[in-house]
Amino acid sequence: MADVDTTRTGMFDLPEDHPGFTDPAYRRRRAAIAEVGRAHVRGTPIPDVEYTPDEDAVWRLVSHELARKHERYACRAYRDGAAAVTLPAERVPQLREVDARVHGLTGFHIQPVPGLVPTREFYGALAGRTFLSTQYIRHHSVPFYTPEPDIVHEIIGHANMLGNPVFADLYELAGQASRRAAEDDAALDFFSKVFWFTLEFGVVWEDGELRAYGAGLLSSYGEIEEFRSAEVRPWDIEQMGTLDYDITRYQPVLFAAESFDRMVEDLGGFFSTYP
Repeated sequence: MADVDTTRTGMFDLPEDHPGFTDPAYRRRRAAIAEVGRAHVRGTPIPDVEYTPDEDAVWRLVSHELARKHERYACRAYRDGAAAVTLPAERVPQLREVDARVHGLTGFHIQPVPGLVPTREFYGALAGRTFLSTQYIRHHSVPFYTPEPDIVHEIIGHANMLGNPVFADLYELAGQASRRAAEDDAALDFFSKVFWFTLEFGVVWEDGELRAYGAGLLSSYGEIEEFRSAEVRPWDIEQMGTLDYDITRYQPVLFAAESFDRMVEDLGGFFSTYP
C-alpha cells in the first residue's frame, strides 16, 4: 500500500502506538525481513523469508478466520480470485510462490519492497502489472489488527483480487491513471481517494446483500464484520475523490455500487480517462 515517502532503516521508525513499538525483538525481525525486500532486484528470483513458527501461527489464525468471513461477506469475484490463487492456510506464503501463481493467472507480478513506499511509486507500478508487497507480518499480540499494511493485507487482500482477471485489469488501469496524474498533486490526491473508497474499501450490492470487494475490508478481521454498519452512500466517484478519510479507524462512510458490473464499468471508465 502507498504511503508518504518515508525511509525505513535500522530498527524501523515505528510510531509509539504501534503494537510492536516496545518489542525490540519484533523490530529487529521487521528490519531483517525488510532487508530481503530492499536487496531484491526486479527480474531476479524472490528470495524466501524463513518465517518463524510464531509468524506462521499468526498467519494460520488470521487466514482461517478471514476465509470463514469471506464466505459471508466477500463478493463473488473476490472469492473466485482467492480460489484460483489458493494461498496456503497453515503458513505464511513466500512471495515467489504467490508471484508465480498470480502471474500465471492474470499476468500480474508481486514484487517485494522493504516497507511503505511513496504514493507515486506504489500506484505507478500497477501500470506495469506489478504489485509492490511488504513481507513482514503483524505483531503476534494483536493478530487481528495492524496499523499498516503487512503481508496479510497485501496477499489475502490484494493478491487474491489480482487472481481475478477483472480486478487485475482494473488495477492496471488505476496505475495508468496515476501516472497521468503524477505531476499534479491535486489530481493525484483525487485519484488516491477514489482508489481508497473502491479497491481498498469498496462495497457492492450482490444478490440482495451488501458485500465487500475492497482489500482493506477483506483483510481486516474486525472491520469486515462491521462494514454494514457504516454510512453506506450511493456510488458517486466525485464524492469519493473529495472525501477525506482516516486510516486509523474503521471507515465510517462507504460507497456502494448497485451491482458488480456497474462498478467495473464506471470505475474502469474513470481510470481509463482520468485526469
